[in-house]
Amino acid sequence: MKQFFAKLLSHISLAYKIVAIIATALLILLFFPTEEKASYDFSVDGFWKSNDLFAPYDFPIQKSQEEIEKERFNAKKTGMMFFRTDTLAEAQTLFKVEILTSDPYKINRVKRYLSDVYKRGLIEMPEGTDIRGHNMVLLAGNIGHECSFDDFITVNQCVEEIKSIIGDTLLEKSIAKALSPNIIFDKDRTRLEQESMLAQVSTTEGMVSAGELIIRKGEKISPEKARVISSLEYEEQQKRNEYYSAFNHNLGQFLLTIIALVTLFLFLRLIRHPLLSDNKKVTFVLFVILLMAILTSLIVRVNPDWTLLVPLCMAPILMRVFFDIRVALYIHLVNTLILASWVPNSYEFIYYQIIAGMVSIISVKNFEQRSKFFIVSLSIFATYSLVYVAGLLSQDTNLENINGTRFLIFFMNAMLTLLAYPLIYIFEKVFGFVTKLTLIELSSTTNKALRDLADKAPGTFQHSVQVANISEDLIHEIGGNALLAKVGALYHDIGKTESPQFFTENQSSDFNPLNDFSNIESAHIIIKHVTDGVQLAQKKYRLPEVIVDFIRTHHGTSKVGYFYNKQLNENGGSPVDEADFMYHGPRPYSRETAVVMLVDSVEAAIKSLKVHNEENISKIIDSIIGDIDKIKQLLKKRMVSIYHVRVEYPVVEAKKESK
Repeated sequence: MKQFFAKLLSHISLAYKIVAIIATALLILLFFPTEEKASYDFSVDGFWKSNDLFAPYDFPIQKSQEEIEKERFNAKKTGMMFFRTDTLAEAQTLFKVEILTSDPYKINRVKRYLSDVYKRGLIEMPEGTDIRGHNMVLLAGNIGHECSFDDFITVNQCVEEIKSIIGDTLLEKSIAKALSPNIIFDKDRTRLEQESMLAQVSTTEGMVSAGELIIRKGEKISPEKARVISSLEYEEQQKRNEYYSAFNHNLGQFLLTIIALVTLFLFLRLIRHPLLSDNKKVTFVLFVILLMAILTSLIVRVNPDWTLLVPLCMAPILMRVFFDIRVALYIHLVNTLILASWVPNSYEFIYYQIIAGMVSIISVKNFEQRSKFFIVSLSIFATYSLVYVAGLLSQDTNLENINGTRFLIFFMNAMLTLLAYPLIYIFEKVFGFVTKLTLIELSSTTNKALRDLADKAPGTFQHSVQVANISEDLIHEIGGNALLAKVGALYHDIGKTESPQFFTENQSSDFNPLNDFSNIESAHIIIKHVTDGVQLAQKKYRLPEVIVDFIRTHHGTSKVGYFYNKQLNENGGSPVDEADFMYHGPRPYSRETAVVMLVDSVEAAIKSLKVHNEENISKIIDSIIGDIDKIKQLLKKRMVSIYHVRVEYPVVEAKKESK
């Protein structure tokens, strides 16, 4: 069982990467629309990049949704409105009017007027409906005949006329309430008629015959051509729907994404990039890819023609800032290929993004100031614009068809790319990364931590500057991150600001306060500057963890030699507990931290020399790093012994016969 768990733990990193890749692919699949992608890549006012397109069969030309809606609206607006006659309405109204007043003169005048109105027809106008443009049909049983609305009298017109007849406001209001129209709006019959007319609205207009040329290669895609191509797409989609499987489609898209991501990690493994061994960095890469996919999916849902609005160049910029050119380029290529399978106009999308991505990577090279982000943004805008203009020239040979909206989209893309600036800061904090930009900022002596070091421990500050300069030069020679080594060296002794008086470089006189402490207490005070430095770096100055590592490791697990040897001498050779005099480590784990540790030891030792000459300096350096040569020689002997290296015997060549 123990062996099983040990084996499981040894593969946990690989398992994490597999799960992370699968999860990323699934999330990308989730965010993008699940509808099947169109068969043809084209856009209105663009150019047909494929070969000449001929109609494979007869098919109708589909109307646009706007045209269909307009025709449906007109059908509703001009349709017939049906009315029916209520033969009881007149008698009911006259009966109500007779009991409204005792004045027979007024009642008789109103009744005579109403008799004429009902002969002509008192019409009930439908509420909330505009009758203009509609034809009126009056039904008599199942037979109807067309009429005009002007042939009848409305209730409002009738009330106004009664008002002029009787001149009695109270009676007028009562009569108005008693009126019952005899021409009644037939809502149900009218609705059925409208539905019938709407059903007759055709969704197509015209036909394309089999073999007919639809569009030539390089031809500009006018709105009319786009409608014909879309109609062909629609017909092909209808045919595909007979056997189309959404599950198979999504599975295929998912596998394509998996293949692209696996290829990315195989490339990283091939170049032995340290990124692959750090799951935190793997998570960061996959997160950036997913972020670009989410942004693209949102734009595709809103308007597929705005796909180039997505600031996809942020991905290679971030990768270049945190890693290197090779990683940035390959991740951008993989990211572009993944997204191309989801967006319209895949060829155009790939060409724009690859060229712009490469330019952004080049622009980020030797990045030393965050203000240069504006230069990168300008470069991206110029690249998109040049590619667009070049595409127009290559297919149309003139610039009359330039679409100004495209340049606005390119400009918005470039502006959105500036979001990489705050994202770099966020990712530094979230993932614990350190960029060259941050290192340059940390190397400034105006930084609070370095100002405090210079104010409180000026001798230590000068020592740190010396170690930083020497470490930077050495890393330049042997290879590595010279700027990281320099910055790490500048901060490696900031713990001494807590008690600077205990360190000789900060003492202005011969008095040393450590003389009042025992050797073990003095060693503990000296050792404490490492833990103090870590505490200050993490809690007060909020330094990146990679810089804190220089503080932890700059003494490794070595001993405070002066007090250790002094304790040995005072004990007369009796055993001494070495743990009381040892730093807690860890030992340096990288080339940069190792160099800083060596330079720190050498610089401190040489400073303590009474006579600084070439001979003494050479001796002290040999004594400090001489063990490295011993280790090298011992390692060579052990390797030869382990692998049983055989001695190569000289081969005696046969003498050539003289002619």
